[in-house]
Amino acid sequence: MTESRPHALFSFGTLLDAPVQHALFGGAVPSATASLTGYTTRPLPITDPSVIATSGLDVHLTLERRIGAEVAGSVLRLTDRDLAAADAYEVDDYVRRRVLLSSGESAWAYLDARPLRSAARIVVAGDSIAYGRCDPQGGWAGHLAAAHIAADEPGHRVFNLAVPGSTLRDVAEQLPPLLGPRLPDTVLVAAGINDSALPVTAGATTPATGAADVTDSLDRLAAAARHHNARLVVVGPAWIDETRTGDYEGLRFTRDRALALRERVRTWCADRFVDHVDLWEPLRDRPDLLVDGLHPSPEGHKALSVHIDALIG
Repeated sequence: MTESRPHALFSFGTLLDAPVQHALFGGAVPSATASLTGYTTRPLPITDPSVIATSGLDVHLTLERRIGAEVAGSVLRLTDRDLAAADAYEVDDYVRRRVLLSSGESAWAYLDARPLRSAARIVVAGDSIAYGRCDPQGGWAGHLAAAHIAADEPGHRVFNLAVPGSTLRDVAEQLPPLLGPRLPDTVLVAAGINDSALPVTAGATTPATGAADVTDSLDRLAAAARHHNARLVVVGPAWIDETRTGDYEGLRFTRDRALALRERVRTWCADRFVDHVDLWEPLRDRPDLLVDGLHPSPEGHKALSVHIDALIG
């Protein structure tokens, strides 16, 4: 019986070499030529001795976003065992993510583990924290935009489309038609605590947005990002000081519900191989960095910005 090969993996580097395939998969695997538009390549030094021994090279290639560019390669057809072997071979500088090939086929590819390091055009969407409320400099997204654009003013762009008060459901409904004109290669979606809030009404026991809504909204956002061959990065939620939130504009926030949202988001990202940036820790037990128990102060936004840059910048 022929072994099932359900996984399509786009490769443009050493995984195409016969000695590497023999070492990882036991021999050549079925493949077909393919290309990936909107990307170029750049060198990546390798220090892992076992990877160097397998490939014979101490410099591999990694992908970088660039409008109008195209990377030629092949789609490898892999078994579950083959894919696990490829995962083990790739160093920590790479992560496996979904891409849309020039043919329209969805495939796995190994991308830069730090998504903003390879990004060019970034769209930010989310709620008031992503919008930058309480910070005249535009919050963590404003700091991100300044640094990203300064790194390559002709080629880099950041579009902050966050709307205060938004839930993930709102973002999933409003964002998709706004992506096309901005030609994004990376979409940062902030999972704010609005998704965990209880309406301040008599007998309210469930949040305005339930767990199923969060999952469905993230699925829709992932599909919208894939449609534009953009990489989805989910950010948040951030820590809250429940002792100071009270009833805020008709909503009630609790730390337990915020933590439950945090876990749902982390689990969703892990299950679907989507990048997640946890904003809980930078503000944990730092009420001095929150203006009202919910919104970071300018100093709080700086702390979030440093954390984001260290993880994905």
